[in-house]
Amino acid sequence: MNAGYGLSVRWSLADAPAGVAQKLREYVVGTSMANFMFLDGLAFKTWRMREGEWFEGTYVFDAAKDRDEFKESFTSGADTSPGSEIVGSAPIEIDDFEVVAIAEGPAGFRRGPGPGAS
Repeated sequence: MNAGYGLSVRWSLADAPAGVAQKLREYVVGTSMANFMFLDGLAFKTWRMREGEWFEGTYVFDAAKDRDEFKESFTSGADTSPGSEIVGSAPIEIDDFEVVAIAEGPAGFRRGPGPGAS
């Protein structure tokens, strides 16, 4: 059995304006996290970033149908999404993938802002 149905959305930060990393952190922690907490079919979402290189949203859905519907909806407006507005450009990649397995370690699964949040 498949552990989930993934989707990744990645923006390049190579030509993004100065201060974009902090603006992305503020948006994710202040707005975006709450928006995704009630998305039908979403098991979890993570936001990943390498400052000056890339910013990515990684989603895992319980069903392919939910992932595919979200992907279609997001893709149609990706160039005007909040992430694109902050970064100043559309995503460079939108890829779906199979989640083969998920292991939760002894530290447990935590939600909330990461170390770069203020």
